[in-house]
Amino acid sequence: MNDSTGSRSGLTRRMPGWAIVAALAFAGLSSAFMFTLVVPLQADLPILLDASREDTTWVVTITLLVAAIATPISGRLGDMYGKRRIILALLVALMVGSLIAALSQSIIGVIIGRGFQGLTTGVIPLGIAIMRDVLRPARLGTAVAFMSATMGVGGAIGMPVAAFVAEQFDWHMLFWLSLGLGVIGFAAVWFVVPVDTLRSPGRLDVVGVIGLAAGLTGLLLFVSRGADWGWASPAAIGSVAGGVIALGLWAWHQLRTTDPLVDLRVASRPAVLLTNLAAIGMGFALFGSNVSFPQLLELPASTGHGFGLTMMQAALVIMPSGLIMMVLSPLSGRLERLFGPRPLLTIGTAAIVVAYVFVLIFSTEVWHIVVVNCIIGVGIAFSFAAMPMIIMQAVPANETGVSNGINALFRSVGTSGASAVMGGVLAAMSVDVDGHAIPTAAAFEVCFWIAIVAAIAATILTFFIPRSTPEARASLPPSER
Repeated sequence: MNDSTGSRSGLTRRMPGWAIVAALAFAGLSSAFMFTLVVPLQADLPILLDASREDTTWVVTITLLVAAIATPISGRLGDMYGKRRIILALLVALMVGSLIAALSQSIIGVIIGRGFQGLTTGVIPLGIAIMRDVLRPARLGTAVAFMSATMGVGGAIGMPVAAFVAEQFDWHMLFWLSLGLGVIGFAAVWFVVPVDTLRSPGRLDVVGVIGLAAGLTGLLLFVSRGADWGWASPAAIGSVAGGVIALGLWAWHQLRTTDPLVDLRVASRPAVLLTNLAAIGMGFALFGSNVSFPQLLELPASTGHGFGLTMMQAALVIMPSGLIMMVLSPLSGRLERLFGPRPLLTIGTAAIVVAYVFVLIFSTEVWHIVVVNCIIGVGIAFSFAAMPMIIMQAVPANETGVSNGINALFRSVGTSGASAVMGGVLAAMSVDVDGHAIPTAAAFEVCFWIAIVAAIAATILTFFIPRSTPEARASLPPSER
């Protein structure tokens, strides 16, 4: 294994740092766009795909579920075989999934394509790990903040683009667009990002992959279909029980295998564990707005709580959160260097609480939703910039890929949970109007309260994150301390 300092200096001679950051950020933006690619179509998916609302929620949820499973796997593979190589493979998966969905006329084909698109989420944590390898410490915080922000920026800015394409062209054009982004991202990484040499030999824990997939699938089936099945039905109870048992056996296996998919001993360090638990709440809060706000904005004004906006108008209302994340990412990096990542994470999670409290009190005008999205943008920008830095300060360089992958996994669990829970709430608390299921005002209030609870829990957790972890710092090589 190469010394990290030598690896860093050797890589930066090949390409300027700004070019590497730009290439990785574009790939990250493209992968994040997959989360909101079909969000503007949510209300129309039952008609377009000739399926029930409960079934069409899986067009969104499958991407998040696959992302949750694939992200730690891609992180582990990146540490083993090279982060650049795995990023390129993930971008190929994005292209394959886009092509499948673009050529499909049925919900099954679209769900399969969307599943392939979910694989690409590992690009962001792998990109952060590459930045640690190639950038000087003085530039690392700002670059990581920008790369972390792409998860929110790509979705928020991509939403109006997706809305425009959906309104002006056949909805399949969305997937041709994502195919084009995958091609450009692949070319950028191929020609700009250098081959990395800092690797951690080992083998892929196939049993761990299967166990994690089974556990997360069981839990998400419960939260997404529980209302339809009945929360106390055998199917719902069997799903959640199976998920819990599978995750328990998975954890038991991870602690006993020599090359675990997720090193739970590293993940259990207080700084890492508490940050990852907070990441669930932040992922939930972020995607909760992407699920609930577009539907609220597009509902007919005749319902008494909708705004009657078009897809494009609703997407433009959502977009400010992404613009603010982009603008604040350089500031987030500077604040992290001045005050440390933990206070930044506390401010970010608290901002999310303020945002959802605001929308509970003020949600009768379109500008109210604009303000809420601006506050959410501030919260996500600060918190997403802080979390990777907390993680990287607690783990050695050869575990950066998988450790950031674990953090992204927890964020993906939050986003997947938000899609499933809020999609289920809005579907369950709907009324039939002219043959269409219309979510009630109470359904949106329940969604906002759930988001508030998740954000409050994340905020509380930040106060218990250690300011420093001597045992973790001692395990780092001298150049990383």
